[in-house]
Amino acid sequence: MLDVRRLRLLRDLAHLGTIAAVAQARAYTPSAVSQQLAALQREAGVPLLEHTGRSVRLTPAGTALVEHAETVLAALEAANATLAAARTGLSGTVRIGAFPSAVPTLLPGALVALGRDHPALDLMVTELDPVDVPDGLRDGRLDVALWHDYDIAPVEPDPGVESVPLLDETVYLAVPAEGSAAAGSRTAGREAVAATRDASWIVGSPGTLCNTVATRVCQAAGFTAGVRHHADDFTAVLALVAAGLGVALVPELGATHPPAGVRLVPLDVHRRTRVVHRRGAAGHPAIVACVAALEASTTAYLTLRSEAQDRSRD
Repeated sequence: MLDVRRLRLLRDLAHLGTIAAVAQARAYTPSAVSQQLAALQREAGVPLLEHTGRSVRLTPAGTALVEHAETVLAALEAANATLAAARTGLSGTVRIGAFPSAVPTLLPGALVALGRDHPALDLMVTELDPVDVPDGLRDGRLDVALWHDYDIAPVEPDPGVESVPLLDETVYLAVPAEGSAAAGSRTAGREAVAATRDASWIVGSPGTLCNTVATRVCQAAGFTAGVRHHADDFTAVLALVAAGLGVALVPELGATHPPAGVRLVPLDVHRRTRVVHRRGAAGHPAIVACVAALEASTTAYLTLRSEAQDRSRD
């Protein structure tokens, strides 16, 4: 019989790539992880790992076993959800992850509603980049999260994660209101981006999804961005744009209160936000409550924003 805890470690290795990373995620020593994986290999009766220098990689049998492990772990999540649904009332800790621009916009209303309707829930929020969300769900640091990708830079589905669509946002090209070709142009889309060919660009840190999106948008317009500044907080990004220090891409949630001196040009690029949780956990009452609260909070936020935009045009 295969040990579920060891299957989880093999699954982690498939996603994280190294025994050291698995050990850090699970608060084990690398030696302990190696011993558990060796025991799993003995249980399986076939080689699951092969050593390449100082690293290891999965054999075809190991890769196949990881696929089965995802199914087994999802079944355990579903079983836990069934038991939780049989209990009276919601209680316990719910760890919620959210990307920075969702924390002040979509999340507060949901947290207030959850605290009011389910006071025995202990809600804990962690702000993190979306690229870290799947690992956070797998290793138990998160139970539910707000996650996003872009239509121009889609992210491959994670086999251990399920999601519910929440919001699609327009992405804007943020330019100084005066003093640049893009600022003077009233065109939208690729032409507006092309007008920034010689401008300084403000992009996210290397390795972030925002960085990738900026790179691809500029490539689609026929040039390579001249990156001058790196910033991950959209408030800081817009402040730099307002100061005339460059141009940038900003999604709607990051541009709720643009400073004077910034013009936002809508692009045919969209950021897609979803509520995500571990596969098999969709029926857990706490997850159901979180999804419902986030959907209601998003609807309320969008309504208020639309009303504010209508007032500004009057």
